[in-house]
Amino acid sequence: MGVSTSSPEKGISVVTVDFPPVNALPVRGWFDLADTVRAAGRDPEIRCVVLTAEGRGFNAGVDIKEIQREREGLRETDGHRALIGANRGCFEAFAAVYECEVPVVAAVHGFCLGGGIGLVGNADAIVASEDATFGLPELDRGALGAATHLARLVPQHLMRVLYYTARTATATELHAHGSVWKVVPREELHAAALELAREIAAKDGHLLRLAKAAINGIDPVDVRRSYRFEQGFTFEANLSGVADRVRDTFGKEATQ
Repeated sequence: MGVSTSSPEKGISVVTVDFPPVNALPVRGWFDLADTVRAAGRDPEIRCVVLTAEGRGFNAGVDIKEIQREREGLRETDGHRALIGANRGCFEAFAAVYECEVPVVAAVHGFCLGGGIGLVGNADAIVASEDATFGLPELDRGALGAATHLARLVPQHLMRVLYYTARTATATELHAHGSVWKVVPREELHAAALELAREIAAKDGHLLRLAKAAINGIDPVDVRRSYRFEQGFTFEANLSGVADRVRDTFGKEATQ
C-alpha cells in the first residue's frame, strides 16, 4: 500500500498509487506522490513518467474520513490541521505532475474523482479504459477546487455544468473533446499507456525536458496560482461551517 515506482523499460518510470479500498489518499499519500513524481522527473535516465493506480479506480480524491476523524474531539482550530494538510498535499501533488521535468502519461481506470482530476488535468497525456469516468463531486463533499484542472479536460460551459451538478463524464466523451488520447479495454490500459510512453521516451532526453519547460511556459493559465485561488474558497466554506455540514451528510450516506 502507498506509492511505488518501477521501470519496466529503459527511459520509462511507472508511478503506481495503491491506497485501498478506493484510492482516497490521506495527507501523507499526497505528499509521497508529489515526492515520487518529482524524483522520477529528476532522474536523468527517465524520459517519460506513467502515473497509474491499483484497485477499483484511479483516484477518489481526498480521504474525507481522515478529516472527519481528526475533527472529532479536538478544539476548533486543531480540527483544521487535516484539512490544511490535505489542501497542501493536493497542491504539491498536482504541481509535481505539472512541473515534472519530463512528460507524464496518466493511465486511468474506473473512477477519477476530485483530486484525481487535479492529477490528470495537469498530466501531459491521458490514456483511459472504457470504464473510466471523470468528475468533481466537490459540492457534495463540502469542498471546492480543481475546476482549474477540469477546465483543461472539457470546454468551459461543460466544466461548469459538471462542477455544479457533480456529474461525471466518460472516457469516450473526453476523447471526443481531445483531452483523452486513447480509450481502450481495461485489460489493455497498461500496455496502451506504455506504448505512448515508449514513443515519447524514444526522443532525446534533454530536448524533451526543454520541450516540457517550453510548453508549460506558454500555458495560458497559471495552474498553481489558479488552483490556490480556488482553495481559498474551500477554507471559507470550512470556517463558515457549511463544509462540515455537507461532509457529515456524506459520512452518513457512506455508511448506509
